[in-house]
Amino acid sequence: MTSPLAAIATATRESGDSLGSQVVPIPRYLEQVYWWAYVHPKAVHLFEREWLVNAILFGNYGQLRDAALAELGDTVHGATLQVACVYGNLTPRLRQRLAPDASLDIVDILPIQLKNLSRKLPPDERVALLQGDSSSLAAPDACYDQVLLFFLLHEQPEHVRRATLAEALRVVKPGGKIVIVDYHRPRRWHPMRPLMRLVFRKLEPYAMDLWKHDVEEFLPRGIKAALHKRTYFGGLYQKLVLTR
Repeated sequence: MTSPLAAIATATRESGDSLGSQVVPIPRYLEQVYWWAYVHPKAVHLFEREWLVNAILFGNYGQLRDAALAELGDTVHGATLQVACVYGNLTPRLRQRLAPDASLDIVDILPIQLKNLSRKLPPDERVALLQGDSSSLAAPDACYDQVLLFFLLHEQPEHVRRATLAEALRVVKPGGKIVIVDYHRPRRWHPMRPLMRLVFRKLEPYAMDLWKHDVEEFLPRGIKAALHKRTYFGGLYQKLVLTR
């Protein structure tokens, strides 16, 4: 299957050298707010550890990863778009599920993240790593069967988050699904609630939006999509599936 974005960007599909040809500027908010987590080379070296990713999510990484993958299927068919690279083994696990004629595009605005992910993936002509902006995807309408957003929305200012969701809905085919895993407002008794408030205040200034509002509130008005939501770990995390 031809990869929609890779075809446009004329990217190669060789591990370690599969970036698209178009250079996309890095948003200022990302460099100012998340330099410590994604932009600086030392950040990538620090956070690319399975045990650390799991600790940050209070031991829930495996469950949330598997919940997202389960929505895509034991065998993933068609064209899949993963928006933003992810620390840990989510993408390698997703690649292992691809059908022989399937394709997987991973789009991230940071070249350093794409290069880091390429080191975790074996050469595979079905997989393309491309630099791109989640709020303005260089892909035609209705070209993907499913789109995955894993812990991305809480890191985006509201206007970027709205645009990202609008783009995901634009590029998914009718009947296709968008799988979102991210933070959620925990129950009042949750023992981690005070700690997470402090973490968000100091390090993740946009994350409280997902406590104050349902993700559905950031969708374009008048959108027609079936919604299914499940929460995890006392409500601190959520999986939201939107089906066009």
